Amino acid sequence: MDAQLLELLNAKIAGCTACRLHEGRTQTVPGNGDPNAELMFIGEAPGQNEDQQGLPFVGRAGQLLDELLGEIGFARSDVFVANVLKCRPPGNRDPQPDEIGCCEVYLREQIEGIRPKLIVLLGRFATQYFLPNAKMGEARGQPYQAGPWLILPVYHPAAALRNSNLMSTMREDFSIIPPLLARAERPEVSRPQIGHQHAHSDEDDDSQRSLL
Repeated sequence: MDAQLLELLNAKIAGCTACRLHEGRTQTVPGNGDPNAELMFIGEAPGQNEDQQGLPFVGRAGQLLDELLGEIGFARSDVFVANVLKCRPPGNRDPQPDEIGCCEVYLREQIEGIRPKLIVLLGRFATQYFLPNAKMGEARGQPYQAGPWLILPVYHPAAALRNSNLMSTMREDFSIIPPLLARAERPEVSRPQIGHQHAHSDEDDDSQRSLL
């Protein structure tokens, strides 16, 4: 993605008043990293630290993400990190469907502009954006093809901070990333092909089934 186009998109996000979340934000958190990254991470929504700094994953969950990236040979600057929501929900509550709908256009532009080889989905909300009926315990660690996008659901780093038993699971899932990238190719995309309106049931769409 051209860096100038990314700046323009960030500016558009900064001025967004499409949903109620703009009323309580300190600043928007569009995402950051390499605009031409082969590897993209999508989380749920900004928290308090992110809302204050305008950057994604800068708190304890972000520190764990950096640690997990380092263990597989990546730095934060090598990847692009974003969230489904670009503004912090009050009290870090769950995102609401209408809020996700308002932010969808921005996430879609980011994904289609960057065209990553692999999208790692951090947690339930990012995973269900692509796979609406997915259960994290079943979907995690399984690569899927969702339209043109190769996706890998994993637990959110915050979940591993709350439950240390998930730490080894996260390391196991992150170890899948390098070999997936090695055989993946950048998709060619001509129009939006992600989000709830593009999802089909597992019964009639093989493209959303596990590749394992």
